[in-house]
Amino acid sequence: MSAGTEPLPPAEPAPPDAPRKRSGRRSDTATARRLESLRDKLVASRLTPNQISMTGFVLNVIAAVLVWQHEFFIGGVVFIIGSICDTLDGGYSRMSGKGTPFGAFLDSTLDRIVEGFVLTAIAVTFTQDSDELAVAATFIAALASLVVSYTRARAEALGIECKVGIADRLVRVVIISAGLIFADLGALEPAVYVLAALTSFTVVQRILHVKRQLTQPALV
Repeated sequence: MSAGTEPLPPAEPAPPDAPRKRSGRRSDTATARRLESLRDKLVASRLTPNQISMTGFVLNVIAAVLVWQHEFFIGGVVFIIGSICDTLDGGYSRMSGKGTPFGAFLDSTLDRIVEGFVLTAIAVTFTQDSDELAVAATFIAALASLVVSYTRARAEALGIECKVGIADRLVRVVIISAGLIFADLGALEPAVYVLAALTSFTVVQRILHVKRQLTQPALV
């Protein structure tokens, strides 16, 4: 080594997590490939969005019967599974390209029916307990849920998008599910009151939204 020449610094060791990152990327890629393979198999199968919709419908009818029999926890679990099917059919329809206008109509119609079934079963249980206030709240929740959907459909017929409001279908499913799952802890009655209040408020939100859209001055 010549005088005045500084030695080169030692090479920095590779970060200990570098191999793990490469392994993680390989794992993510393998998972993505498996999901793509599953998606391709589903698309190539005879499974249709309408079959998923009908499966969700049947499960929710079973859930309503279980609630009517005061089997709240099991009914809540079945209701959750049926509602997941109701959520998946739309995504599968778009992903597979198998969707039809009638399928979209059927999906929306069945969603309204099963929600009414479950809320009716809940109202029956309150009737058996002579809880008139809870019965009234349940019917208000059921009526407001229908009007929430109606306001969106009517607004879209006028060319206005109307998805505003706090209590969309997902929120309503979560509230009903929580009330059923924790019914033995006394959660069903409060859940119905919350549902009635939020759905009614959502109706007002959508009416005001459509009013603003129809009365605002046109842009030049």
